Amino acid sequence: MITAKKAIAAGMAGASLLWATQALAVPHDWGTDFQAAASPVMANIEEFHRLLLYIIVAISLFVLVLLLWVAVRYNQRANPTPSKTHHNTLLEVAWTFLPVLILGIIAVPSFRLLYFEAVIPQPDVTIKAIGKQWSWSYEYPGAKFTFDSLPLKDADAAKAGEPRLLGVDNAVVVPVNKVIEVETTGADVIHSWALPEMGVKMDAVPGRINHTWFKADRMGTFYGECSELCGANHDFMPIEVKVVSAADFAAWVASAKKKFASLDQGATTQLASR
Repeated sequence: MITAKKAIAAGMAGASLLWATQALAVPHDWGTDFQAAASPVMANIEEFHRLLLYIIVAISLFVLVLLLWVAVRYNQRANPTPSKTHHNTLLEVAWTFLPVLILGIIAVPSFRLLYFEAVIPQPDVTIKAIGKQWSWSYEYPGAKFTFDSLPLKDADAAKAGEPRLLGVDNAVVVPVNKVIEVETTGADVIHSWALPEMGVKMDAVPGRINHTWFKADRMGTFYGECSELCGANHDFMPIEVKVVSAADFAAWVASAKKKFASLDQGATTQLASR
């Protein structure tokens, strides 16, 4: 017979296995919470979200109790002669001071989170994400190469084991536990580069460079999408980011320089011949 301890241990082992695989890197049916945080920014967002949830639940319960108390204590049967009181100084001070206090409690961690997101630490790797109708192009200025990232067709995604409408032919690759600065811009209309598990969502505006950052705390494959309605094929602008070790990243950069340099050279030659 399976004991409760064994069942709990098996459940925890299963959860650990899922955590270590790609299963948690995509949305799930009937999901009711954020995807698992994979960066300090997202961890702080989740913490702030929990604080707001506690405050909202407490306020809702308080108002519900007041409504029930008023309905029971001051209905016509229980209180046939209503009070003629027009003012209550204590109540007026309370319903003015308490909301201000609640807003102050919310404001402090809110501003702290905004500052944490906006101030970019010294980056280890810089990536430029260019939104186009309808795909993404990426530049690695430090390594001096550029490539397009196109969505996989359903058949190709199934063969590659990629989730439908999220897998791409050329994924972004970054090292784990390193600060990644992402510069975003648009080539035509406004797009938005979003990676939920990293807590990243930044508009890509034509003629403007926006900056954001993340620091992945675990290796794996993470998916996002364009989060700004940008046209008919808006839902065909997936984002795929592979977080690897420093050694694997260095090896990928070396191979990518050769792979994408030839593509860039071919594109330059084609433009020159026109």
